[in-house]
Amino acid sequence: MKIVLFDNKNYNRQSPLTLTRAVGMLRVGMFTNKERWEYLTSNEIFIDTRPVLQGLYNSYDGIDLLFIDAAVIPDIDLINEILSLNKDTVLVDENENIIAYRSEEFIANPSLSELKNFTIKKSCSPVNIIEYPWHIMQLNQSTILKDVELLKVIHKHSFQKLPESVTAISPENIFIEESADVQHCILNASAGPIYIGKNAVVQEGALIRGPFVLGENSLVRMGAKIYSATIGPNCVVGGEIKNIVMFGNSNKAHDGYLGDSVIGEWCNFGAGTSNSNVKNTGGIVKVWNEDTNTYLPVAQKCGLMMGDYSKTAINSAINTGSVIGVCCNVFGKGLTSKHVRNFSWGAEGDMKYDFDKALKEIQNWKQMKHQNLSQEEISVLKHIFDNQID
Repeated sequence: MKIVLFDNKNYNRQSPLTLTRAVGMLRVGMFTNKERWEYLTSNEIFIDTRPVLQGLYNSYDGIDLLFIDAAVIPDIDLINEILSLNKDTVLVDENENIIAYRSEEFIANPSLSELKNFTIKKSCSPVNIIEYPWHIMQLNQSTILKDVELLKVIHKHSFQKLPESVTAISPENIFIEESADVQHCILNASAGPIYIGKNAVVQEGALIRGPFVLGENSLVRMGAKIYSATIGPNCVVGGEIKNIVMFGNSNKAHDGYLGDSVIGEWCNFGAGTSNSNVKNTGGIVKVWNEDTNTYLPVAQKCGLMMGDYSKTAINSAINTGSVIGVCCNVFGKGLTSKHVRNFSWGAEGDMKYDFDKALKEIQNWKQMKHQNLSQEEISVLKHIFDNQID
């Protein structure tokens, strides 16, 4: 049996994060969903996504295929339900949304009527779904707790003993990989677990309160103040951070505040950049959504949704409930616009980034982390650039 994560019909609601990646590559908790299923099964997990993105992922075939909605975040009980499905069986939630189905062929975004010959099984587990990008930061704390339970059940190797120089609260909830370097910091896991990944570094003077995940090869700088966050692989973070998810290869290395936000890959925040996450009125924050072409109400707290390859200049002031698209260079006086379109040059989005210049600068950033821009990634970016509405 091969496992395939498929984008459901609502993938565009998660823009700008899904402009450059399949839904199964969205990070929440300790993992992307692709990583989560690989971790659980020790098998290769396949992705079925839109044609413009499919070249980023391995192709698949077979006669026994388990298709799982890539937006569903599974816990242990739901995982067991999905893996126990028989052929020609579909698993649905209480609203009859399709969670998973096992079949000999893929049916794109099937409805239950299209699976009329399948046995329908209703899930007994609560189902969390990433429908909009802000759900990632809203679900992150609870997902970290569930992922740590998976870690305890499945993890086959030991963690390092807590270094003597570390001040720890609830040390039984702190998990540090053997190759990580953690010294002279304060780790408080009383409110949730703390996980420090392989080859990650936490420098002296950092204050970290769980739930918290630090990805492989990532760095927390001296004196950082972090409470509840997921920092993906190959990131650098500093200053004050609260309830964010940073996918990977991104930097917020200097002082400034970043809260209640979701940050894509290859992003960089200039020194002193801060965002607002609460309106002065204390009212509900509304956020622009590309799929509905309108501002949607979110919650009393919501900061920034930032697409891949975007950057802010030093001392940028980011408005409450902002969306910054893919490959934007944000700079200017005062608060930034709440909606900065893809490939914008400046905070108002009234100038367009030159495409060749953008590629050159992306390559510069990638080389800093010993990576290169692939032809498949260039094709995706060209599609976004060509289809941007001016």
